[in-house]
Amino acid sequence: KRTQVCSVSNSCFNLCFQLNLKGEQMNMAKISESGKKQRKNWTAMWAVLTADQLLFSKDKPEHGLKAGGRTDVVELSGALMEWTTEKSSRKNVFQITTSKGSQYLIQDDCQSTASRWFHAIKKAASSSTEDRSEFPLRRSNSTDLSPRHNMFGSAKLKHSTSDSSDKNRVKNRLKKFITRRPSMKTLQEKGFIKDRVFGCNLSTLCEREGTTVPKFVQTCIRAVEKRGLQADGIYRVSGNLATIQKLRFIVDQEEELDLDHSQWEDIHVITGALKMFFRELPEPLFPSRFFQRFVEAIKIQEPQQKVQAVKKLIEQMPKPNQDTMKVLFSHLHRVLAFSRRNLMSTQGVSIVFGPTLMWHEQDAANMAVNMAFQNQIVEFILIESHQIFDLKGK
Repeated sequence: KRTQVCSVSNSCFNLCFQLNLKGEQMNMAKISESGKKQRKNWTAMWAVLTADQLLFSKDKPEHGLKAGGRTDVVELSGALMEWTTEKSSRKNVFQITTSKGSQYLIQDDCQSTASRWFHAIKKAASSSTEDRSEFPLRRSNSTDLSPRHNMFGSAKLKHSTSDSSDKNRVKNRLKKFITRRPSMKTLQEKGFIKDRVFGCNLSTLCEREGTTVPKFVQTCIRAVEKRGLQADGIYRVSGNLATIQKLRFIVDQEEELDLDHSQWEDIHVITGALKMFFRELPEPLFPSRFFQRFVEAIKIQEPQQKVQAVKKLIEQMPKPNQDTMKVLFSHLHRVLAFSRRNLMSTQGVSIVFGPTLMWHEQDAANMAVNMAFQNQIVEFILIESHQIFDLKGK
């Protein structure tokens, strides 16, 4: 046994000698202490590799590390080594994970230096792990470590058994919850789940509200016509997305909405929310099944026949779609009446609302062609809105 121990010690000595016991300066960051994350802080440290440890010191070691100096000790027995590009934007970074869960990042700008240290440390860690398994009493002052080893072994076994029972307990509770869970209708009746406004089917929403035009649409249009008709780029300019989402949340929670409040003073937030409402309809305002028929109608050359064809298609739609469309296009027609102030043309409005109000669900391959038709259809309805919707000079 003494011969074996000496042989191992000699091999470890040779390893340290090959790497230069005085060490080299490397960049080191400790990112985890026994599994607990720490803030990454790169520090230039002098590194020294021994038989089973990697030592880091602030001071250059002339004759070994100074006693009492700041030293970080990385235990290599059972440690794992790997190159990493995810933990740092620096190049040539490798990570050491100790058996106790501590993690260190080591880096050097020179690729060959980093690679040399990586392989040397990996070899030392591997040798140290093998040595400890062969000679468990080699570096201990204690006469017998086997009870302690068994204690940890049994603790791991108990921990594993405990984890298994906890998982089974959680699974059983989930099964009971799923089998006993109340229906959606019950949750809605008790107020746990509220009906949404955004993303709700148009007919369902109108039926729930007892209208044929969603209240949110009417509220937004009133606010825009009250203080936004002359706003530069109305409907084209985007509002703050975070504020729009906040407005959406309030609407979906059925909280009281006052668009005259100062938090909604940016009119582009209101127009942005209105456009979002139409974009998130499960089925567009112009139902998808009508898309191809509108394309055929818009291709008609004779103007009056084209108007009648489009009008006839709109009249075939569900009542909420017809009435909401009429209210919206009447509003957009009033927006265009202030085009000299808001700088929005018929073509500009149609470009904004074409993809918002209609889309073809099953023909994504011809997206560019469909978009051109979307814009043409909306532009035509805007121009002929008086005839199509019988606005009578409104």
